[in-house]
Amino acid sequence: MSRTHLLLASVAAMVVTAGAALAAGQDDHIRLNQIQVIGTHNSYHAGLTPGVAKMLKVVNPKAFDSLDYQHAPLTQQFDHGIRQIELDVFVDSQGGRFAHPWGATQNEGGAAAFDPQHLFAKPGFKVLHVQDLDYVSTCQPFTGCLKEIRAWSKAHPDHVPLFILVETKTDKPIPAIPGMVAPEPFTPAAMDALDAEIRSVFQPGEVITPDQVRGKYATLPEAVSRGGWPTLKAARGKIVFLLDQRNVTAPYLEGHPALKGRMIFTNAKEGDPDAGFVEHNDADPAAIQALVKAGYIVRTRSDADTKEGRSGDTTVRDKALESGAQMVSTDYPWYEPARWTGYTAALPGKASVRCNPVNAPKSCSDAALKDTPVKP
Repeated sequence: MSRTHLLLASVAAMVVTAGAALAAGQDDHIRLNQIQVIGTHNSYHAGLTPGVAKMLKVVNPKAFDSLDYQHAPLTQQFDHGIRQIELDVFVDSQGGRFAHPWGATQNEGGAAAFDPQHLFAKPGFKVLHVQDLDYVSTCQPFTGCLKEIRAWSKAHPDHVPLFILVETKTDKPIPAIPGMVAPEPFTPAAMDALDAEIRSVFQPGEVITPDQVRGKYATLPEAVSRGGWPTLKAARGKIVFLLDQRNVTAPYLEGHPALKGRMIFTNAKEGDPDAGFVEHNDADPAAIQALVKAGYIVRTRSDADTKEGRSGDTTVRDKALESGAQMVSTDYPWYEPARWTGYTAALPGKASVRCNPVNAPKSCSDAALKDTPVKP
C-alpha cells in the first residue's frame, strides 16, 4: 500500500473512531425524554376480513373508512425504524371469550380458519381492536406479541428504547351485532395479571420501570422534573411500557401509590403522583411543549381515522413533529404510505430517532444518535 493510501486509511479510521466516540459521549448526557421517535397506531392491526369489510361498506361506510388500514408485523416495523407501537388488550381470564367472533361467520371459514392454533381458547390477554368485528391481529396473544418484541430487542441490543403503548379495551357490545361479547373489566386483579404477563416474558433489567425513574423521590413528577429519566446509554436495548386509557388508572394504582412496584407508566394528569407519561393526541404544540419542558414523556398522533391519509393534509402531522412529543404515532409510516394520496409521517431522512426539537441540549447531534440500521 502506498504512503498516500496509508494516510487516507488512517484518516478514515480516525473519522470512524471519532464518530463512535461522539455517539458514545452523547449517550452519556442525552436522556430518554430528550429524543423523538415515530410510532404506529394500533400496530397489530391486520385489517378487516373480507366479509366484515363488505358488510361495513353497506351498513356503515364511515366506520369502514376509519378502519381501512393495516400494518406489517411488529418485527418488520422495528426493522423499518418504528420505535413505538400500540397493542390493544382485552381481559380473558378464563379463555375462550373471544374464540368465536361474529365476523368469522360472515362466509370466512368460521372460527377454525380464524384461530387454527386455538390461541383464543386459552386464558390470557388477547390483542384485538373491536371484539367480534375487527379482531385479526399480526401477533397473538399479548404474551406472543411480547415475545416477538423481546426477540427483536435481543437481536439488536443497541437499539434506542422501544415504547409499548398498551390500550386496555372495555368497549361495550354493539346492539346491531348479534351476540357480541361483553368485555371483562380491568379490576385490580386484572391489572396484576397484566404486569405478570409482562414479567413472564421480560427479565429484570430489560424494562424501564416507574420505580427506576422515581428513584429517591416520592412522586414521578418530582423525579422527571429533576432528570429522573435514564440516559440514552442506560436505556439502550430496553423497553418502556405505557398505559393508554385513564379509566383504568384507579385499579392500576390500587395498592401501588405513585406506581410503586408496577411495570407500566400510566397516562396520568400533569402533577399527579403517578405522572411521568402524558398522552396528548390532539397535537397542540403549545400544550405539549409545556409538558415536555416539565420533564414528561408525551405521545401524540399525526393522523387519525384515515382522514389525513385520504386528504393528504399534513397540518396535524407537522404540528405533532414540531410539538416535541417524544412519540408521534401514525397509521402511515414512511414505508406504508396512504394509498389514496401518498400521505406519510416520518422523521427527517426517515431516521428512527432524532434529537427532541424542544428539550434536547444544543450539543445533541442527530447524526450521532446511532441506532440499528433502518431497512429501506
